[in-house]
Amino acid sequence: MTDDHGQRPSSRQLAGKISARLTHLIATLYPDERTRPGYARLAKEIREATGGGLSSTYLWELTTGRKHNVTVEQLGVLADYFGVPPEYFFNEEVALRVNAQLQLATALRDAKVRTLALRAEGLSGETLDALLAMVDQARKLHRLPAVEEPAPKDTTADRGPLP
Repeated sequence: MTDDHGQRPSSRQLAGKISARLTHLIATLYPDERTRPGYARLAKEIREATGGGLSSTYLWELTTGRKHNVTVEQLGVLADYFGVPPEYFFNEEVALRVNAQLQLATALRDAKVRTLALRAEGLSGETLDALLAMVDQARKLHRLPAVEEPAPKDTTADRGPLP
């Protein structure tokens, strides 16, 4: 495995990536810090959901970046629990794609966001553009960060040859 510069990442760099991504997954699954489970309860939930052996200490060490010798089996257990591919923990491209999906899923937890999206279905492209501009302006007024647009998927290959 190599990084973006063709170099093999050190165990510390890999542990840092795993730590950051695991922390992100936990925060996404449990957005309210007040109700977020501790490592003991989370490890128990992971064991019950996946059947994989994972101690609270090991989970804490992974999350804080103190564990440098992560096993493929443990990454598989975590991937199963959080519903991500194992590559999420060390592949930048996979992590970006999954994080975009997580961002959408998180936004759709809000009933009003879901309702807005459902009501927008069927509107013209011009109307959708106007609504997006209004939402962008509202985000600015509330001093919220701009939402990054995912790169459009090239669907021409899916349609076959043009007539």
